[in-house]
Amino acid sequence: MSGVGTGFDLSVTVYSPDGRLYQIEYANKAVESSGTVLGICCKDGVVLAVEKLIDSKLQEESTNTRIFNVDRHAGMCIAGWKPDSRPIVHKARNEAKEYIQQYGHRIPGKILNERLSSYVHFFTMYMDSRPLGITSLLATYDHIDNYQLFQIEPSGESWGYRACAVGKGRQAAKTELEKLNIDQLSVKDALKEAARIIYHVHDNTKDRPLELELSWISKDSNFEHRRVPKDLFDEAENYAKESTKKSTTTGGTTQRDEDEELTDV
Repeated sequence: MSGVGTGFDLSVTVYSPDGRLYQIEYANKAVESSGTVLGICCKDGVVLAVEKLIDSKLQEESTNTRIFNVDRHAGMCIAGWKPDSRPIVHKARNEAKEYIQQYGHRIPGKILNERLSSYVHFFTMYMDSRPLGITSLLATYDHIDNYQLFQIEPSGESWGYRACAVGKGRQAAKTELEKLNIDQLSVKDALKEAARIIYHVHDNTKDRPLELELSWISKDSNFEHRRVPKDLFDEAENYAKESTKKSTTTGGTTQRDEDEELTDV
């Protein structure tokens, strides 16, 4: 890529002759090399799941999290260059705080998504800045639009999703998500499926050790973004481990393995 983009990747404001912004593509590479992150927006809730890769056995559990509270009704998770999560999380919290001070009610998901997308896009417009090397999944709830899930990319583009995945195992995760009947899926079943998919795409032979992170918004969480209770978390994680063990015992290859084989060819 450096040979093709020489001279056009020195600034995010310079387009290449074929209309590309190389620094945004480099930011996307940072996201693609990160642990897998996914979200599922089902009929009675929204779930966020993170494959947090452990750098050291000496690291304490639950530190360096990739799931963040934004407001009572909203939360987000991050894939990519972890330090770049700080400005967007801080911005999201400030937007939520200022909105409720000005209008007297919590910021709707669509408006929060639009403001965060504009903020991320800001980093692609000036020579003295660089794109944020992260993709964010934003989960929200409000009485008008119900449960919502958004994906915000380093370019500032954003979409609403019923289910989405980013990170190194995104292709395999998307394949598994497409198999789900999301319209009929309950939030508790979505927790199990999200955990299963995270374990399914994790390669124990190539990746660092895994710590699963789960959060949700549902009636059981009082329509607030919270970490999943320990009993439900353990149930989902055990289900994921058993499903992965069965898949390994039968000798099946994962979609991620197949994708890597095709890439090698």
